[in-house]
Amino acid sequence: MTAIKYRTTDVDGFRHLLSRGGFADAPKLLLLHGFPTSSHMFRDLIPLLADRFHIVAPDLPGFGKSGMPGSGSTFDSIAETIDRFTEIVGFDRYTVYVFDYGAPTGFRLAVKHPNGSRRSSPKWQCL
Repeated sequence: MTAIKYRTTDVDGFRHLLSRGGFADAPKLLLLHGFPTSSHMFRDLIPLLADRFHIVAPDLPGFGKSGMPGSGSTFDSIAETIDRFTEIVGFDRYTVYVFDYGAPTGFRLAVKHPNGSRRSSPKWQCL
């Protein structure tokens, strides 16, 4: 099994912890955790999939070891932050797995950017 690598990244002044596994040239898989958990919930899954995927699992804003969003934060703003996060980590096309009770962030990410609003083709697909 492949080890998980942990690091933080800055998304427009906002700190995020991310768990990463796999190889950069493999198909990309974004794992989004539910509420009220963190990316730590994927600690056993990432090593099992790392031989087939390049996996990134961020802590959503305000969860785990990521920074706390401002009082005006909404699910839409969290989805925008995650969209920007995917750009920063180099996920130009990826599959997203959302383990989310009610899927508010993943749903908004999908609805807000159904055709990759800044790109000519979709940048994600749902599992």
